[in-house]
Amino acid sequence: MKAPKILPWIAHKTGISEELALKLWRRAAGEAEYVTGSCTSSEYCRLAVERFIDYAEAEGQCSVERETVAARTCVSWLCRYQNRISRLNLITAQNVFRLWQANWNQFFGNEQRAA
Repeated sequence: MKAPKILPWIAHKTGISEELALKLWRRAAGEAEYVTGSCTSSEYCRLAVERFIDYAEAEGQCSVERETVAARTCVSWLCRYQNRISRLNLITAQNVFRLWQANWNQFFGNEQRAA
């Protein structure tokens, strides 16, 4: 899998070099592929990005450049928040469909019994 386009931004925010970020991405992608068993599923992508962000933050906290440039910033919340919001949309759509299906079955189920 190719490196995500957000990789330089995360590297800058965590205070690490882009070369180190690319190495951490490859490590996270390899571990995610090992855990999920494939490199094409959405679970693989989610896990790879989460692991990469965790590794980048851990390396950034140890970096001297990190301590001198700015205060600690956390970017992992952004990924987790976006994932949570996208799942809520899917859950809402699923619940609306189940409600529609139950009403449909109730409405037409009574007509079939009467006939």
